[in-house]
Amino acid sequence: MTKGERTFFGHPWGLATLFGTEMWERFSWYGLRAILATFMAASPAQHGLGMTEQTAQAVVGVYGALIYLVALPGGWIADRVLGPRRSVFLGGFIIMCGHISMALPVGGSFFVWLGLLLIIAGTGLLKPNISVMVGRLYRDEDDGRRDAGFSLFYLGINIGAFLAPIVVGELAKGGRWHLGFGAAAVGMALGLLQYTLGRKSLRGVGDEPGLPLTPSERARAVKLVSFAVAVTVVAMAIWVATGTFTLSRLTVVVTVVVLAVPVLYFGYIMLGSHDLTEDERLRMKAYIWLFVAAAIFWMIFDLAPSKLLFFAQHNTVLSLFGIPIEAATTQSFNSLFILLLVPVFAALWTKLGTRVSTPQKFAFALFMAGLSFVVMALAAKLAETGKISVWWLVLVYLIQVFGELSLSPVGLSVTSKLAPQAFKGQMLGIWFIAVSVGDAVGGQTGRLGNVLSEPAYYLLLASTAVVAGVVLLVFTRRLRVLMAEHHTKPLR
Repeated sequence: MTKGERTFFGHPWGLATLFGTEMWERFSWYGLRAILATFMAASPAQHGLGMTEQTAQAVVGVYGALIYLVALPGGWIADRVLGPRRSVFLGGFIIMCGHISMALPVGGSFFVWLGLLLIIAGTGLLKPNISVMVGRLYRDEDDGRRDAGFSLFYLGINIGAFLAPIVVGELAKGGRWHLGFGAAAVGMALGLLQYTLGRKSLRGVGDEPGLPLTPSERARAVKLVSFAVAVTVVAMAIWVATGTFTLSRLTVVVTVVVLAVPVLYFGYIMLGSHDLTEDERLRMKAYIWLFVAAAIFWMIFDLAPSKLLFFAQHNTVLSLFGIPIEAATTQSFNSLFILLLVPVFAALWTKLGTRVSTPQKFAFALFMAGLSFVVMALAAKLAETGKISVWWLVLVYLIQVFGELSLSPVGLSVTSKLAPQAFKGQMLGIWFIAVSVGDAVGGQTGRLGNVLSEPAYYLLLASTAVVAGVVLLVFTRRLRVLMAEHHTKPLR
């Protein structure tokens, strides 16, 4: 930067533009997420969709899974067709249209499903590419300032995530769901406005695709996408015609597809040549372990907008310090604790250095996820005799944030570190697929309510996380060798 140039807390002013855009996009995303499950489970008399809570949990699970899954094609479109800047704008516009569709005060569910599909598509374009643009604001050698810039960007995410459930939950109370969806649309519109007005501050960052498609590649891509869409439409039509189609079964199919993606992708990496070195193959073996651990963590953590939201609605006294709150407001607890604890954990990991390995951090995260659901099991048991204090959920979210801050930023870092050279650009998308897998499977766990009591349900998931954490600890030494964390001779 030149002397006298306008800055944002010492960073390029373009960061302010992207900070505000992402903050409002996250406002719209977390605002919708905070009321989606309760809207779907509300009766038609309450202007909801009248689903069972199990089906609503499954739908919210696959919705979250698809949000993260489409980051891969969204990144590809930016790299090969539109460029990041236009991808972010188009994605934000499509997201806004999705929220507007859901906010239309009309009967039926058509515009709800249309809105969700639009939000999924738009997020796939916006979410991965706005982060790319943040990184490109800095010179390649400016790693320290880039890291600090991402920290500020992360702050914007969590400000939006903290405020949205409070605002949208208050607007949507009393069955005014579409007013809540409308607030999410306004949030995205404000983000787009800031993005458009701040275009000059980006100084051309992301204007062009990194590797534009050649005419022959473009024609091939259009044919492939058209074929995939046609096959999907025909398969869905046949399924509906058989009379066996249900929304619940659709969520199972989507979950199977989501699970197949990482299996096929890791198989493609490990079984193909791709000029991978022996060390790169060993590191990928270690990464698969971490991927599975992360998916188990997110399976529990991302039950917040469904299972835990329903618990807040039905089983807690919704009051903090004597002030009444909405069930949706409990979705703000996580972001509040992140805002408070991120600096603490950043300093902690810096101080500990390599004395605590990545597998140990992941194991700790799994133990925290497990502990949070042990607390939930106790809370569910107490709730069998009457409503309990919402402070139980405050405790659950606090414990989970300890786990999140031990796994989420560490996972991004280790993904970049362990990625083979041939897959550097794609592996961050694979990390988000761990979230996708966790969300999809977590949504399906609601079916366990048919055979398990509420306390037993939470204890089963807690046990899964704890066992996975113990396995990671047992194999920590081998994993550290595979990862070459201490440059130890690889195990064969």
